[in-house]
Amino acid sequence: MKHRHALLAAGAAVVLTGSIATATLPASAAATGCGVSYTVQSQWPGGFTANVAITNLGAALSGWTVTFAFPNAGQQVSQGWSATWTQSGASVSAASLSWNGSLGTGASTAIGFAGAWTGANPVPASFALNGTTCTGSVTTPTPTNTVSPTPSTSTPPDPGGPAPRLRVSGNKIVTADGKPYRLLGVDRSSGEYACVQGKGQWDGGPVDQASVDAMKTWNIHAVRLPLNEECWLGLSGSPNGATYQQGVKSYVNLLVANGINVILDLHWTTGAYSNGPDWHCKEATATCQKPMPDAAYAPQFWTGVANAFKGNDAVVFDLFNEPYPEIGSDWNKTLGWQCLRDGGTCAGLPYQVAGMQDLVDAVRATGATNLIMVGGLEWANDMREWLAYKPVDPLNNIAASWHAYSFNACATASCWDTQIAPLAQQVPVVLGEFGQDNCGYDYMDTLMRWATAHGLSHLAWTWNPWGCSTGAVLIKDWNGTPEPGVGEGYRAHLRTQSPYATP
Repeated sequence: MKHRHALLAAGAAVVLTGSIATATLPASAAATGCGVSYTVQSQWPGGFTANVAITNLGAALSGWTVTFAFPNAGQQVSQGWSATWTQSGASVSAASLSWNGSLGTGASTAIGFAGAWTGANPVPASFALNGTTCTGSVTTPTPTNTVSPTPSTSTPPDPGGPAPRLRVSGNKIVTADGKPYRLLGVDRSSGEYACVQGKGQWDGGPVDQASVDAMKTWNIHAVRLPLNEECWLGLSGSPNGATYQQGVKSYVNLLVANGINVILDLHWTTGAYSNGPDWHCKEATATCQKPMPDAAYAPQFWTGVANAFKGNDAVVFDLFNEPYPEIGSDWNKTLGWQCLRDGGTCAGLPYQVAGMQDLVDAVRATGATNLIMVGGLEWANDMREWLAYKPVDPLNNIAASWHAYSFNACATASCWDTQIAPLAQQVPVVLGEFGQDNCGYDYMDTLMRWATAHGLSHLAWTWNPWGCSTGAVLIKDWNGTPEPGVGEGYRAHLRTQSPYATP
């Protein structure tokens, strides 16, 4: 990711704002050939995450290594990303990877790590790029604003007011006035299944001000709502049609009025696939997750949703939850990507498919300008060919929708470095769902450190008190009492974040 903080022309300083410390280390092109900005993004007793942004002010490089020394013997790199990290004593080295090794004159890149500390956590005093020192002296002024370093008790200030209108600018989501913004929050399940399972619209869960206030105690700024195609269109379920639509509109309006952006997700659709494996949904109706949306009703769904929410750009449209069209072609990825974008008759799928281009066209035909999210293959976990098969949007207002569970194929920092980081340098990436297959927080913690360092939006599954036995359940009750491990960890993380703060 490109470095977005200005480097000072002379001198260097550590600035402590809340619990975030930033050291900006200058360099003249002739003397040092490089500049570095070291940012402690979050800190808690015994641990922290840091971002290291590097600017090459010398000749172009085809590979690079950044080195520095920790001032305190108790400081250690636990895990790093976007580079190969090693540590010997106090000395730390971070070597480029294949995708970010080229660094032209004036070009920047960013790497990061999760670390541990004891006693104190001072910033390093000097850095070098390929052996050339690129720092001045570092001084630490007296902090003018401090908060508790414990994430669970320090929440960034809420600016108040309704949720901002959003759009894409380069590889960032920005507000109407151009400020970079991240969608940080949770998924709220039930709108996709309750209406077709005899459980009402929200499965008995509240959609009132008290329930929204509970979300705000976690510092939630975005909620993703999965929806059911047939219930929206009035084809089946209860409630359905106008009543279901009004329930969605009312809840969306309440969330937006409270400063919470909403992502509307088409989750369950029509489409029979009886030849699928035993675990696959074989019912023709919208009672489970299908490989792709259907041409019969999905465009109608998005026409209706877009008409309902056009003019409200605080609402984001996630076109289809977790595509896996390659299942019908014996996991042929090329055919899968073609089906994802173009739809129509897809190999092995017996129903006519609505491709992402069809759904983009349906939204834009209404005049809606809302930000759109489009997923990848393998349940939105494989994003490797996303850019090549990105649908055409006349507004160029599309973000990549990525899901990352501990049981997915791409579930390690090395995979994220290889497959997701290059994409995030080109377009905004929204981590629309993530979780792990137990009720702990270790995998999610690693993912959150990586996602935060790369400026990704992220929403965890799920804000539903189902009882955490196999993972992906955040709360014990609608008051927002966190589940031990998973809920406590994610709440602590959110409370250290601001949607306006990006690396």
